[in-house]
Amino acid sequence: MGSFEVTGGKKLKGEISPQGAKNEALQVISAVLLTAKKITIHNIPDIVDVNLQIELLKGLGVKVEKINSYAYTFEASSININHLTSDVFKKMTGRLRGSVMIAGPMLARFKRAYVPKPGGDKIGRRRLDTHIIGFQKLGADVDYNDDVSFFLLRTSQLKGTTLLLDEPSVTGTANIIMAAVMAKGTTIIYNAACEPYIQQLCKMLNNMGAKISGISSNMLTIEGVKELHGTTHTILPDMIEVGSFIGLAAMTQSDILIKNAGINSLGIIPEKFQQLGIKMNFQGDDIRIPEQEVYEVQTFLDGSVLTISDHPWPGFTPDLLSIILVVATQARGSVLVHQKMFESRLFFVDKIIEMGAHIVLCDPHRAVVIGLERKYNLKGIQMSSPDIRAGVALLIAALSAEGKSIIQNIDQIDRGYQNIDERLKKLGAEIVRK
Repeated sequence: MGSFEVTGGKKLKGEISPQGAKNEALQVISAVLLTAKKITIHNIPDIVDVNLQIELLKGLGVKVEKINSYAYTFEASSININHLTSDVFKKMTGRLRGSVMIAGPMLARFKRAYVPKPGGDKIGRRRLDTHIIGFQKLGADVDYNDDVSFFLLRTSQLKGTTLLLDEPSVTGTANIIMAAVMAKGTTIIYNAACEPYIQQLCKMLNNMGAKISGISSNMLTIEGVKELHGTTHTILPDMIEVGSFIGLAAMTQSDILIKNAGINSLGIIPEKFQQLGIKMNFQGDDIRIPEQEVYEVQTFLDGSVLTISDHPWPGFTPDLLSIILVVATQARGSVLVHQKMFESRLFFVDKIIEMGAHIVLCDPHRAVVIGLERKYNLKGIQMSSPDIRAGVALLIAALSAEGKSIIQNIDQIDRGYQNIDERLKKLGAEIVRK
Protein backbone atom coordinates (compact mmCIF):
# COMPACT_ATOMS: atom_id res chain seq x y z
CA MET A 1 0.00 0.00 0.00
CA GLY A 2 1.22 3.48 -0.87
CA SER A 3 1.76 6.52 1.31
CA PHE A 4 1.90 10.30 1.11
CA GLU A 5 4.82 12.28 2.51
CA VAL A 6 3.38 15.71 3.25
CA THR A 7 5.32 18.83 4.20
CA GLY A 8 2.82 21.16 5.80
CA GLY A 9 2.58 24.79 6.80
CA LYS A 10 2.42 26.17 3.25
CA LYS A 11 -0.25 28.52 1.99
CA LEU A 12 -1.86 27.37 -1.24
CA LYS A 13 -3.23 29.44 -4.10
CA GLY A 14 -4.99 28.87 -7.40
CA GLU A 15 -7.97 27.21 -9.03
CA ILE A 16 -9.26 23.67 -8.64
CA SER A 17 -12.28 21.88 -10.12
CA PRO A 18 -14.20 19.09 -8.39
CA GLN A 19 -14.39 15.69 -10.06
CA GLY A 20 -17.67 14.06 -11.00
CA ALA A 21 -19.69 12.84 -8.03
CA LYS A 22 -18.51 9.38 -6.90
CA ASN A 23 -21.80 8.33 -5.33
CA GLU A 24 -23.84 9.37 -8.36
CA ALA A 25 -21.42 7.62 -10.71
CA LEU A 26 -21.80 4.25 -8.97
CA GLN A 27 -25.59 4.48 -9.34
CA VAL A 28 -25.93 5.72 -12.92
CA ILE A 29 -23.25 3.33 -14.19
CA SER A 30 -25.21 0.45 -12.65
CA ALA A 31 -28.39 1.70 -14.35
CA VAL A 32 -26.96 0.93 -17.81
CA LEU A 33 -27.91 -2.72 -17.12
CA LEU A 34 -31.58 -1.78 -17.45
CA THR A 35 -31.46 -1.51 -21.25
CA ALA A 36 -29.79 -3.14 -24.23
CA LYS A 37 -29.43 0.28 -25.86
CA LYS A 38 -26.32 2.46 -25.76
CA ILE A 39 -25.92 4.95 -22.91
CA THR A 40 -23.35 7.75 -22.80
CA ILE A 41 -22.23 9.14 -19.44
CA HIS A 42 -20.06 12.25 -19.05
CA ASN A 43 -17.99 13.56 -16.11
CA ILE A 44 -17.21 10.10 -14.71
CA PRO A 45 -14.52 10.44 -12.02
CA ASP A 46 -11.31 8.49 -12.63
CA ILE A 47 -11.15 6.87 -9.18
CA VAL A 48 -10.64 3.33 -7.90
CA ASP A 49 -14.21 2.58 -6.81
CA VAL A 50 -15.77 3.79 -10.07
CA ASN A 51 -13.17 2.03 -12.21
CA LEU A 52 -13.87 -1.20 -10.31
CA GLN A 53 -17.59 -0.78 -10.98
CA ILE A 54 -16.88 -0.39 -14.70
CA GLU A 55 -14.71 -3.52 -14.65
CA LEU A 56 -17.55 -5.33 -12.89
CA LEU A 57 -19.91 -4.43 -15.74
CA LYS A 58 -17.35 -5.51 -18.33
CA GLY A 59 -17.16 -8.90 -16.64
CA LEU A 60 -20.93 -9.25 -17.04
CA GLY A 61 -20.61 -8.60 -20.75
CA VAL A 62 -21.35 -4.86 -20.97
CA LYS A 63 -19.60 -3.29 -23.95
CA VAL A 64 -17.69 -0.28 -22.65
CA GLU A 65 -16.04 2.32 -24.84
CA LYS A 66 -13.93 5.12 -23.42
CA ILE A 67 -14.60 8.38 -25.30
CA ASN A 68 -12.12 10.42 -23.25
CA SER A 69 -10.74 10.49 -19.70
CA TYR A 70 -14.16 11.22 -18.20
CA ALA A 71 -16.75 9.97 -20.70
CA TYR A 72 -17.83 6.43 -21.61
CA THR A 73 -20.48 4.66 -23.62
CA PHE A 74 -22.10 1.50 -22.23
CA GLU A 75 -24.11 -1.13 -24.07
CA ALA A 76 -25.60 -4.01 -22.05
CA SER A 77 -26.97 -5.92 -25.04
CA SER A 78 -25.29 -9.24 -24.26
CA ILE A 79 -25.14 -10.06 -20.54
CA ASN A 80 -23.62 -13.28 -19.20
CA ILE A 81 -25.88 -14.15 -16.24
CA ASN A 82 -23.66 -17.08 -15.24
CA HIS A 83 -20.83 -14.67 -14.46
CA LEU A 84 -22.77 -13.77 -11.30
CA THR A 85 -21.79 -17.09 -9.72
CA SER A 86 -18.13 -17.00 -10.78
CA ASP A 87 -15.24 -16.69 -8.32
CA VAL A 88 -14.03 -13.60 -10.21
CA PHE A 89 -17.37 -11.84 -9.61
CA LYS A 90 -17.45 -12.83 -5.93
CA LYS A 91 -13.90 -11.60 -5.36
CA MET A 92 -14.47 -8.27 -7.11
CA THR A 93 -17.77 -7.52 -5.38
CA GLY A 94 -16.18 -8.16 -2.00
CA ARG A 95 -13.84 -5.21 -2.61
CA LEU A 96 -16.53 -2.68 -3.48
CA ARG A 97 -19.60 -1.54 -1.56
CA GLY A 98 -21.05 -0.10 -4.78
CA SER A 99 -21.30 -3.56 -6.30
CA VAL A 100 -24.63 -3.98 -4.50
CA MET A 101 -26.04 -1.38 -6.92
CA ILE A 102 -26.22 -3.83 -9.83
CA ALA A 103 -28.78 -6.01 -7.99
CA GLY A 104 -31.81 -3.79 -8.71
CA PRO A 105 -31.17 -3.49 -12.47
CA MET A 106 -30.35 -7.21 -12.82
CA LEU A 107 -33.49 -8.23 -10.94
CA ALA A 108 -35.67 -5.86 -13.00
CA ARG A 109 -34.38 -6.91 -16.41
CA PHE A 110 -33.08 -10.45 -15.95
CA LYS A 111 -35.20 -11.62 -12.97
CA ARG A 112 -32.11 -12.77 -11.10
CA ALA A 113 -29.39 -11.12 -9.05
CA TYR A 114 -26.76 -11.75 -6.42
CA VAL A 115 -26.06 -9.37 -3.55
CA PRO A 116 -22.63 -9.74 -1.91
CA LYS A 117 -21.54 -9.05 1.61
CA PRO A 118 -20.66 -5.33 1.63
CA GLY A 119 -17.11 -4.19 0.92
CA GLY A 120 -15.73 -0.64 1.02
CA ASP A 121 -15.10 1.63 4.00
CA LYS A 122 -14.66 0.31 7.53
CA ILE A 123 -16.87 2.93 9.17
CA GLY A 124 -19.23 0.71 11.14
CA ARG A 125 -22.13 -1.56 10.33
CA ARG A 126 -23.68 -0.89 6.92
CA ARG A 127 -26.67 -3.17 6.69
CA LEU A 128 -28.43 -4.37 3.56
CA ASP A 129 -31.89 -4.73 5.10
CA THR A 130 -33.35 -1.78 3.17
CA HIS A 131 -32.27 -3.32 -0.15
CA ILE A 132 -33.37 -6.87 0.61
CA ILE A 133 -36.72 -6.01 2.21
CA GLY A 134 -37.48 -3.66 -0.68
CA PHE A 135 -36.79 -6.39 -3.24
CA GLN A 136 -38.94 -8.85 -1.27
CA LYS A 137 -41.88 -6.46 -1.18
CA LEU A 138 -41.56 -6.02 -4.94
CA GLY A 139 -41.97 -9.78 -5.30
CA ALA A 140 -38.45 -11.22 -5.24
CA ASP A 141 -37.61 -14.49 -3.49
CA VAL A 142 -34.48 -14.24 -1.38
CA ASP A 143 -32.10 -17.02 -0.31
CA TYR A 144 -28.92 -16.44 1.65
CA ASN A 145 -25.86 -18.65 1.21
CA ASP A 146 -23.88 -18.39 4.43
CA ASP A 147 -20.89 -20.25 2.98
CA VAL A 148 -20.15 -17.55 0.39
CA SER A 149 -21.97 -14.62 2.07
CA PHE A 150 -24.26 -13.97 -0.90
CA PHE A 151 -27.98 -13.30 -1.27
CA LEU A 152 -29.61 -14.96 -4.29
CA LEU A 153 -32.59 -12.99 -5.62
CA ARG A 154 -35.12 -14.43 -8.10
CA THR A 155 -38.49 -13.41 -9.46
CA SER A 156 -40.86 -14.33 -12.26
CA GLN A 157 -42.11 -10.73 -12.36
CA LEU A 158 -41.61 -7.82 -10.00
CA LYS A 159 -44.87 -6.12 -9.03
CA GLY A 160 -45.49 -2.56 -7.91
CA THR A 161 -46.17 -1.99 -4.25
CA THR A 162 -46.12 0.65 -1.51
CA LEU A 163 -42.91 0.81 0.50
CA LEU A 164 -42.20 2.70 3.71
CA LEU A 165 -38.44 2.51 4.14
CA ASP A 166 -37.19 2.07 7.69
CA GLU A 167 -34.30 4.40 6.85
CA PRO A 168 -33.72 6.81 3.94
CA SER A 169 -30.74 4.83 2.66
CA VAL A 170 -29.23 6.39 -0.48
CA THR A 171 -28.03 3.12 -1.99
CA GLY A 172 -31.14 1.29 -0.80
CA THR A 173 -33.43 3.89 -2.38
CA ALA A 174 -31.45 3.82 -5.64
CA ASN A 175 -31.51 0.03 -5.82
CA ILE A 176 -35.26 -0.15 -5.19
CA ILE A 177 -35.91 2.57 -7.79
CA MET A 178 -33.97 0.65 -10.43
CA ALA A 179 -35.82 -2.56 -9.57
CA ALA A 180 -39.21 -0.83 -9.67
CA VAL A 181 -38.93 1.02 -13.00
CA MET A 182 -39.84 -2.15 -14.92
CA ALA A 183 -42.11 -3.75 -12.33
CA LYS A 184 -45.74 -4.40 -13.23
CA GLY A 185 -47.93 -1.64 -11.81
CA THR A 186 -47.12 1.35 -9.61
CA THR A 187 -44.59 1.55 -6.80
CA ILE A 188 -44.65 4.22 -4.12
CA ILE A 189 -41.50 4.69 -2.04
CA TYR A 190 -42.04 6.74 1.12
CA ASN A 191 -39.17 7.94 3.32
CA ALA A 192 -36.99 7.72 0.22
CA ALA A 193 -33.56 9.32 0.19
CA CYS A 194 -33.64 12.51 -1.88
CA GLU A 195 -29.95 13.42 -2.20
CA PRO A 196 -28.84 15.03 -5.50
CA TYR A 197 -27.45 11.59 -6.44
CA ILE A 198 -30.95 10.11 -6.28
CA GLN A 199 -32.43 13.06 -8.14
CA GLN A 200 -29.87 12.63 -10.90
CA LEU A 201 -30.55 8.88 -11.15
CA CYS A 202 -34.30 9.51 -11.46
CA LYS A 203 -33.78 12.15 -14.15
CA MET A 204 -31.56 9.77 -16.12
CA LEU A 205 -34.08 6.94 -15.82
CA ASN A 206 -36.92 9.23 -16.95
CA ASN A 207 -34.81 10.20 -19.96
CA MET A 208 -34.56 6.44 -20.67
CA GLY A 209 -38.35 6.13 -20.65
CA ALA A 210 -39.11 5.51 -16.96
CA LYS A 211 -42.05 7.23 -15.28
CA ILE A 212 -40.88 8.57 -11.93
CA SER A 213 -42.56 11.50 -10.17
CA GLY A 214 -41.88 13.20 -6.86
CA ILE A 215 -38.20 13.69 -7.68
CA SER A 216 -36.37 15.70 -4.96
CA SER A 217 -39.01 14.74 -2.36
CA ASN A 218 -39.05 11.81 0.07
CA MET A 219 -42.02 10.17 -1.68
CA LEU A 220 -41.42 8.75 -5.14
CA THR A 221 -44.11 7.32 -7.41
CA ILE A 222 -42.90 4.93 -10.11
CA GLU A 223 -45.15 3.64 -12.86
CA GLY A 224 -43.56 0.49 -14.25
CA VAL A 225 -42.75 0.33 -17.98
CA LYS A 226 -41.95 -2.67 -20.18
CA GLU A 227 -38.56 -1.48 -21.38
CA LEU A 228 -36.12 1.40 -21.33
CA HIS A 229 -33.98 2.95 -24.05
CA GLY A 230 -30.62 4.72 -24.26
CA THR A 231 -29.76 8.26 -23.23
CA THR A 232 -26.91 10.68 -22.52
CA HIS A 233 -26.25 11.76 -18.94
CA THR A 234 -23.80 14.15 -17.23
CA ILE A 235 -22.76 13.56 -13.61
CA LEU A 236 -22.83 16.46 -11.14
CA PRO A 237 -19.66 17.89 -9.55
CA ASP A 238 -18.79 16.01 -6.37
CA MET A 239 -20.19 17.99 -3.44
CA ILE A 240 -17.91 16.11 -1.03
CA GLU A 241 -14.85 17.34 -2.91
CA VAL A 242 -16.24 20.87 -2.87
CA GLY A 243 -16.63 20.70 0.91
CA SER A 244 -13.15 19.20 1.23
CA PHE A 245 -11.63 22.08 -0.74
CA ILE A 246 -13.47 24.67 1.37
CA GLY A 247 -12.02 23.06 4.49
CA LEU A 248 -8.55 22.81 2.94
CA ALA A 249 -8.50 26.52 2.08
CA ALA A 250 -9.54 27.53 5.60
CA MET A 251 -7.07 25.27 7.40
CA THR A 252 -4.09 26.30 5.26
CA GLN A 253 -5.01 30.03 5.17
CA SER A 254 -5.17 29.79 1.40
CA ASP A 255 -6.86 31.72 -1.38
CA ILE A 256 -8.54 29.04 -3.52
CA LEU A 257 -11.10 29.33 -6.31
CA ILE A 258 -13.29 26.24 -6.67
CA LYS A 259 -14.40 26.21 -10.32
CA ASN A 260 -17.73 24.76 -11.49
CA ALA A 261 -18.76 23.82 -7.97
CA GLY A 262 -22.38 22.90 -8.77
CA ILE A 263 -23.63 25.43 -6.22
CA ASN A 264 -27.31 24.68 -6.83
CA SER A 265 -26.78 21.09 -5.69
CA LEU A 266 -24.71 21.80 -2.57
CA GLY A 267 -27.68 22.27 -0.26
CA ILE A 268 -26.68 23.23 3.28
CA ILE A 269 -22.95 22.45 2.84
CA PRO A 270 -21.71 26.05 2.38
CA GLU A 271 -23.81 27.22 5.35
CA LYS A 272 -22.23 24.65 7.69
CA PHE A 273 -18.73 25.85 6.82
CA GLN A 274 -19.90 29.45 7.25
CA GLN A 275 -21.04 28.51 10.76
CA LEU A 276 -17.36 27.82 11.49
CA GLY A 277 -16.64 31.40 10.42
CA ILE A 278 -15.25 30.55 6.99
CA LYS A 279 -15.79 33.29 4.43
CA MET A 280 -16.69 32.49 0.84
CA ASN A 281 -17.66 34.43 -2.25
CA PHE A 282 -20.03 32.98 -4.84
CA GLN A 283 -19.18 33.95 -8.41
CA GLY A 284 -21.59 32.34 -10.85
CA ASP A 285 -21.01 28.61 -10.31
CA ASP A 286 -17.61 29.18 -8.69
CA ILE A 287 -16.75 29.57 -5.00
CA ARG A 288 -13.77 31.65 -3.87
CA ILE A 289 -12.39 30.99 -0.40
CA PRO A 290 -10.24 34.02 0.50
CA GLU A 291 -7.16 33.80 2.69
CA GLN A 292 -8.34 34.12 6.28
CA GLU A 293 -6.16 34.54 9.38
CA VAL A 294 -8.81 33.48 11.90
CA TYR A 295 -12.30 32.07 11.54
CA GLU A 296 -14.67 32.23 14.52
CA VAL A 297 -17.28 29.60 15.30
CA GLN A 298 -20.83 30.87 15.60
CA THR A 299 -22.94 29.96 18.62
CA PHE A 300 -26.65 29.27 18.74
CA LEU A 301 -28.96 32.22 19.49
CA ASP A 302 -29.07 31.31 23.19
CA GLY A 303 -25.27 31.33 23.35
CA SER A 304 -24.87 27.55 23.59
CA VAL A 305 -22.06 25.66 21.85
CA LEU A 306 -22.55 25.03 18.15
CA THR A 307 -23.43 21.42 17.28
CA ILE A 308 -22.86 20.11 13.75
CA SER A 309 -24.38 16.72 13.06
CA ASP A 310 -25.18 14.60 10.04
CA HIS A 311 -28.70 14.04 8.78
CA PRO A 312 -30.36 12.63 5.65
CA TRP A 313 -30.67 15.14 2.81
CA PRO A 314 -31.42 18.02 2.84
CA GLY A 315 -29.54 17.81 6.12
CA PHE A 316 -25.74 17.79 6.35
CA THR A 317 -24.01 14.85 4.70
CA PRO A 318 -22.05 12.50 7.01
CA ASP A 319 -19.27 12.37 4.41
CA LEU A 320 -18.11 15.86 5.43
CA LEU A 321 -18.16 15.58 9.21
CA SER A 322 -14.53 14.38 9.26
CA ILE A 323 -13.54 17.54 7.36
CA ILE A 324 -15.62 19.77 9.66
CA LEU A 325 -13.94 18.24 12.72
CA VAL A 326 -10.42 18.87 11.42
CA VAL A 327 -11.21 22.42 10.27
CA ALA A 328 -12.68 23.24 13.71
CA THR A 329 -9.34 22.48 15.38
CA GLN A 330 -7.91 25.84 14.28
CA ALA A 331 -11.07 27.91 14.73
CA ARG A 332 -11.80 30.40 17.50
CA GLY A 333 -14.46 28.74 19.63
CA SER A 334 -15.77 25.25 20.30
CA VAL A 335 -17.90 22.81 18.32
CA LEU A 336 -19.67 19.57 19.19
CA VAL A 337 -19.41 17.21 16.21
CA HIS A 338 -22.11 14.52 16.36
CA GLN A 339 -21.75 11.62 13.92
CA LYS A 340 -25.10 9.84 14.17
CA MET A 341 -25.09 7.47 11.23
CA PHE A 342 -21.82 5.49 11.54
CA GLU A 343 -20.34 4.31 14.82
CA SER A 344 -16.71 4.07 13.68
CA ARG A 345 -16.23 7.24 11.68
CA LEU A 346 -14.60 9.22 14.48
CA PHE A 347 -11.93 6.62 15.13
CA PHE A 348 -9.31 8.74 13.32
CA VAL A 349 -9.59 11.47 15.97
CA ASP A 350 -6.75 10.01 18.05
CA LYS A 351 -4.35 10.96 15.25
CA ILE A 352 -5.58 14.56 15.18
CA ILE A 353 -5.13 14.70 18.97
CA GLU A 354 -1.60 13.34 18.56
CA MET A 355 -0.94 16.20 16.13
CA GLY A 356 -1.79 18.64 18.94
CA ALA A 357 -5.50 19.29 18.53
CA HIS A 358 -7.68 19.85 21.60
CA ILE A 359 -10.49 17.33 21.18
CA VAL A 360 -12.55 15.42 23.73
CA LEU A 361 -13.87 12.18 22.23
CA CYS A 362 -17.04 11.70 24.24
CA ASP A 363 -18.08 8.37 22.68
CA PRO A 364 -17.97 6.72 19.22
CA HIS A 365 -20.45 9.30 17.91
CA ARG A 366 -19.54 12.62 19.54
CA ALA A 367 -16.44 14.78 19.81
CA VAL A 368 -15.98 18.24 21.32
CA VAL A 369 -13.41 20.32 19.43
CA ILE A 370 -11.83 23.25 21.27
CA GLY A 371 -10.35 25.51 18.60
CA LEU A 372 -6.69 26.49 18.90
CA GLU A 373 -7.21 29.89 17.16
CA ARG A 374 -3.86 29.24 15.39
CA LYS A 375 -2.04 29.95 18.68
CA TYR A 376 -0.58 26.46 18.37
CA ASN A 377 0.01 24.73 15.06
CA LEU A 378 -0.65 21.06 14.50
CA LYS A 379 2.53 18.96 14.27
CA GLY A 380 3.36 16.45 11.55
CA ILE A 381 3.17 12.77 12.52
CA GLN A 382 2.87 9.33 10.93
CA MET A 383 -0.69 8.06 10.51
CA SER A 384 -2.91 5.77 8.43
CA SER A 385 -6.09 6.44 6.47
CA PRO A 386 -8.99 4.33 7.86
CA ASP A 387 -11.54 5.34 5.22
CA ILE A 388 -11.96 7.68 2.24
CA ARG A 389 -13.25 10.75 4.07
CA ALA A 390 -11.09 10.45 7.19
CA GLY A 391 -8.11 9.98 4.86
CA VAL A 392 -8.66 13.36 3.22
CA ALA A 393 -9.34 14.96 6.61
CA LEU A 394 -5.92 13.68 7.74
CA LEU A 395 -4.38 15.01 4.52
CA ILE A 396 -5.87 18.47 5.19
CA ALA A 397 -4.54 18.35 8.76
CA ALA A 398 -1.09 17.36 7.46
CA LEU A 399 -1.04 20.19 4.91
CA SER A 400 -1.74 22.71 7.68
CA ALA A 401 0.70 21.21 10.19
CA GLU A 402 4.27 22.17 10.96
CA GLY A 403 6.83 19.70 9.67
CA LYS A 404 6.48 16.45 7.81
CA SER A 405 3.66 13.90 7.99
CA ILE A 406 3.42 10.39 6.58
CA ILE A 407 -0.05 9.14 5.64
CA GLN A 408 -0.19 5.42 4.99
CA ASN A 409 -2.93 3.31 3.39
CA ILE A 410 -3.66 5.99 0.80
CA ASP A 411 -5.44 3.37 -1.32
CA GLN A 412 -8.46 4.43 0.73
CA ILE A 413 -8.08 8.05 -0.42
CA ASP A 414 -7.60 6.97 -4.04
CA ARG A 415 -10.92 5.13 -3.88
CA GLY A 416 -12.75 8.45 -3.72
CA TYR A 417 -10.45 11.28 -4.80
CA GLN A 418 -9.07 11.53 -8.31
CA ASN A 419 -5.28 12.20 -8.49
CA ILE A 420 -5.65 14.28 -5.34
CA ASP A 421 -1.90 14.69 -4.80
CA GLU A 422 -1.23 15.99 -8.32
CA ARG A 423 -4.19 18.36 -8.22
CA LEU A 424 -3.16 19.80 -4.86
CA LYS A 425 0.46 20.16 -5.96
CA LYS A 426 -0.77 22.56 -8.66
CA LEU A 427 -1.99 24.76 -5.81
CA GLY A 428 1.45 24.67 -4.19
CA ALA A 429 1.07 21.72 -1.84
CA GLU A 430 4.17 19.67 -1.10
CA ILE A 431 3.09 16.02 -1.38
CA VAL A 432 5.20 13.06 -2.43
CA ARG A 433 3.52 9.76 -3.30
CA LYS A 434 5.57 6.73 -2.24
